[in-house]
Amino acid sequence: MSDLTLTPAGATVLFVIACLAGYRYRTVWKMEGPRSHLWLFGLVAAGCLLVLGFVPLQTG
Repeated sequence: MSDLTLTPAGATVLFVIACLAGYRYRTVWKMEGPRSHLWLFGLVAAGCLLVLGFVPLQTG
């Protein structure tokens, strides 16, 4: 079994990055900005949320 876990501080940082990337995605989308920015911010947000969803959180 893998010993890969997230610390609470690391998970918080990833969550904040996902929120900021999602906000920037929405801003670029509403302003009809370049598609490359949409991909960049969308992939960053999705990657952070996937890590948060599938990597266990370290407890105790």
